[in-house]
Amino acid sequence: MVSIMTERGLACHNLKIHILGLGVHQEALLDPKAQMALLEADCVLGSERQLETVARFTADAQVTLLPSLKNLLQVISDLVKEGVQSLVILASGDPLYFGIGRWFRQRFNLSQLHFYPAISSIQVACHVLGLSLQDTTVISLHGRPLLNIRRYLQPNRTLVILTDALSNPFAIAQECHGAGLDQSLITVCENLGYDSQRIRSFSINELVDWPLKESIPAAQKPENLDFSPLNVVVLETSSQQSFFPSSIGIEDDQFITDKVQGKGMITKRDVRVAILSYLQVDVNDTVWDIGAGCGGVAVEISYWNTTACLYAIEHHTERLACLQSNKERFGVSNMTIVPARAPDGLVALPDPNKVFIGGSDGVLSEVLTISWRRLPTNGILVATAVTENSKRILLDFAQRIRSYQASESEWQGDALSVQLSIAKEETLANHCVYRPSLPVTLFKFSKR
Repeated sequence: MVSIMTERGLACHNLKIHILGLGVHQEALLDPKAQMALLEADCVLGSERQLETVARFTADAQVTLLPSLKNLLQVISDLVKEGVQSLVILASGDPLYFGIGRWFRQRFNLSQLHFYPAISSIQVACHVLGLSLQDTTVISLHGRPLLNIRRYLQPNRTLVILTDALSNPFAIAQECHGAGLDQSLITVCENLGYDSQRIRSFSINELVDWPLKESIPAAQKPENLDFSPLNVVVLETSSQQSFFPSSIGIEDDQFITDKVQGKGMITKRDVRVAILSYLQVDVNDTVWDIGAGCGGVAVEISYWNTTACLYAIEHHTERLACLQSNKERFGVSNMTIVPARAPDGLVALPDPNKVFIGGSDGVLSEVLTISWRRLPTNGILVATAVTENSKRILLDFAQRIRSYQASESEWQGDALSVQLSIAKEETLANHCVYRPSLPVTLFKFSKR
């Protein structure tokens, strides 16, 4: 028996799932194996447009519109109960390149899955424009927040963007304009592979002043600004300075805080860069930022590590508002804000690989213990201290890590600390002076 991995448990079935990439053509061009999968299918799921392209192969199969992903497992389960053993899923383009194939691979055993690749609209857009795919950055905004584009809006980039109704060319132009890249070029590739294929380029200013709402009457819009919903956008950003950073160390005054610009409850830039270096967040890490404040560390981690999942724990009302504003400002949808006080707010969170403790409201010892126990082997915990009391608690914790007993193997690990003393240039009576900030002691604990 072959297993279906569902979100409600493990069930056993003989179901075979064929995921067909249809390519970018008005009529599907399928190789013999893909044609045979369709001819032998008990059921075929796809959009109305996709089903039309393969109608000549599906006369003997049950044909059903593909439901939303949140309902898809239930639909498949129901089909299995009805006796379906061979299921075909129709996918646009390449199913494993920003396609539905990944969803299936995460939920079903590989032995059940059969993939049939095809050229994607991304590749076609690049070929039409003579772009080498490896010289571009591909972004999918389809079904995702438009604000995700912000982390990619740096100078001299070529972005190939999969869009939807909310991430249309007008909305992308607005984002580009807001980033200070208003000399960029947008090329809209519509209905690729169809007889109605159309490729047109626009300056940001040609698009930026038009309303973003879909309800605008077509009669009020110039003919050349009427875009097919089936489009890929290629954005070539200008060499202008962008609001969004190209390397770590976001300027303090770019954050929204609970005090004057650049001040307030954020970890300052120079210390923040050191924290990022010691945490070493990696692909698919789960990170806790405890006492996230207004989000200096949380934003930087989320911004530079797109596949990491960050939980920002904070309970102060004003700081939470700033944290939410900074999340939106930098387009970091992989940050989850947890409006709670640690350690109680940690109970329901998934176990972390990395933890940063920037604030603990007087319960540092308890937060350290709980965080350490939830970390896996090779997990990293980084904490900072300004007051002598916090420093003493962290030094005691470091001592316990270093001198663990055999009976306390869960405490095995390495510890190091470094004190950062930073003085910044100021002018006093027309002379340059360096005014020191309070020293910050940074601790790193690695679980072994």
